[in-house]
Amino acid sequence: MSRFNSRKVVLMLADILIISLSGITLNYFLGLRPFREYFQFEPNGFVLYYIIIDLLTCELMLLIFGGYSRLWRYFNIRDYVMCGAAMTAGFGLGFTILNIIGFRPRLVFFGLFFIIASLGVLLFRFAFKRTFLRLTEVGRQENLQRTMIVGAGQAGRMILTEIRNAETDAKNPSSNLLPVCLVDDDPTKLHSRLYGVEVAGITAEIPELCRNYNIDNIIVAIPSCEEEEKRRILDYCSSTKCTIKVVPYLSELLLKDNDPQLISQAKEIKIEDLLGRKPIEFNRNKIAKFICDKVCMVTGGGGSIGSELVRQIAKYSPKQIIIVDIYENNAYDIQQELRLEYGEELDLVTLIASVRDYDKMESIFKTYRPQIVFHAAAHKHVPLMETVPEEAVKNNVFGTFNVATLAEFYKADKFVMISTDKAVNPTNVMGATKRACEMIIQYKAQTTTHTEFVTTRFGNVLGSNGSVIPLFRRQIESGSPVTVTHPDIIRYFMTIPEAVSLVLEAGAMAKGGEIFVLDMGAPVKITTLAENLIRMYGKVPYEEVPIVFTGLRPGEKLFEELLMDEEGLKSTANKKIFIGNQIQIDPTEMLYKLNRLHESAQANDSEKTVEILSDLVPTFHHES
Repeated sequence: MSRFNSRKVVLMLADILIISLSGITLNYFLGLRPFREYFQFEPNGFVLYYIIIDLLTCELMLLIFGGYSRLWRYFNIRDYVMCGAAMTAGFGLGFTILNIIGFRPRLVFFGLFFIIASLGVLLFRFAFKRTFLRLTEVGRQENLQRTMIVGAGQAGRMILTEIRNAETDAKNPSSNLLPVCLVDDDPTKLHSRLYGVEVAGITAEIPELCRNYNIDNIIVAIPSCEEEEKRRILDYCSSTKCTIKVVPYLSELLLKDNDPQLISQAKEIKIEDLLGRKPIEFNRNKIAKFICDKVCMVTGGGGSIGSELVRQIAKYSPKQIIIVDIYENNAYDIQQELRLEYGEELDLVTLIASVRDYDKMESIFKTYRPQIVFHAAAHKHVPLMETVPEEAVKNNVFGTFNVATLAEFYKADKFVMISTDKAVNPTNVMGATKRACEMIIQYKAQTTTHTEFVTTRFGNVLGSNGSVIPLFRRQIESGSPVTVTHPDIIRYFMTIPEAVSLVLEAGAMAKGGEIFVLDMGAPVKITTLAENLIRMYGKVPYEEVPIVFTGLRPGEKLFEELLMDEEGLKSTANKKIFIGNQIQIDPTEMLYKLNRLHESAQANDSEKTVEILSDLVPTFHHES
């Protein structure tokens, strides 16, 4: 601020000198012999009055019009126009005052005085910006990132302060930023200035402003805005080629007295920022009470969901965590991660085993006696399971049956099964097997006397193994076209932490037999997701990175549902979690059909397996 004020004083002194010299010099030349024949000479005493009056009125108008409220290096055409208007108003006011007090300046002299003084004031600003600043900042601006700040409120003000304070500290990352303009939707702030930086437009104009101002960097500094508003702004930002950083929500900011450091907390835009909502908040006290001092088993504990389950469970002081996974590499990775973080504080057991192997799983249950079982092990890839339906049945259906039966026999307190929205009115084998798993869990809930069985159902998980985001990233990074199956395909998405928090809270509130469903907000068009991801890489969709539509894969449908019609919907204490009503299962019929399904799967009869699976799951409509 002190540097800005000193520059303002220098500029004011320069204007005073320019206006004074303009009047004196003009009067001198008009007094020369060649000009005396055409112009009447003004007495020097009168000229002194003219200069003093016009000097005062012009300085007043320059102050009022904002001629000194802008940092010199940010001057643009609008600022020159405002200075010209201020000089016009100043000379007009000066002429009026002179006439009122009895002076009658000659129009020729006064007009020339106005023209010369105004040109001098404007040319000085132009020359100073083009020469002096280049000399004092030689080589610096070439390396600066031209930055747009979205939000002209307190956060935007703090960021500008941080950038100015960092100008003299080359080691500070903020010293590389050059704030060029601000953007805000408040009409009262439009074309106002914060520390000399203009509010140049509204958020809808972000793409156009980025082109006009040659912006490299966008900082979204609206930590209190609603999520829908934030997504709208990020949509505008992601349509540019700029690097985008977002200041976190107020609840997530780490603020220190007199040292806000907002820029260091601003994070690069993530694809989940475009989903339309922030991560759901869960009742962590309830989860802590649920997990604390319990023996917890996670099947599929090395997978995307399973490993995040293990991470979050570890935070709530369990008595022991048992990771069960068939894939040793994933199991090893999460084991080493937790050992590095918790050391000997966490009692962690990692076992390589398949949920298909009943005897092996029984020995695990008998040895460790888990009190809470999270069942995440499953084959999830839709097209691959279409080609080998018997393997999907063996792993998903009977792996679930094995683990659920053992949990019941060894009197686990809770059994939480991970399901998917593809289980609703399934059109593919994978979805049908997960629906069969839900039926098994509901069957167990109806017949058990101790274990509480519960299902959690959610949509696609961003960044999980086999999801579209890692595939899109690989395609973009390798220079290949991005492949989308259909231009209109939509999906519900959630983050991995959301999915796991749902699983944990569902387990905490479960009474047995429920299907917990998360309100996942608006569905997302996969094409839009691909376009936004391409823009996040600084490329133009369809031009620099083609998007190719390959057609729906076997068993794939355009949209997923979250609840079956007959289930209804009940709210819970968490407004984002709902419960589908339990469907009554006929135990005799259920076991008979499961036995037939087991025989066909063990015989590796794909056609017969799909036929019996369709009989077991009446809502399964297989499109062969």
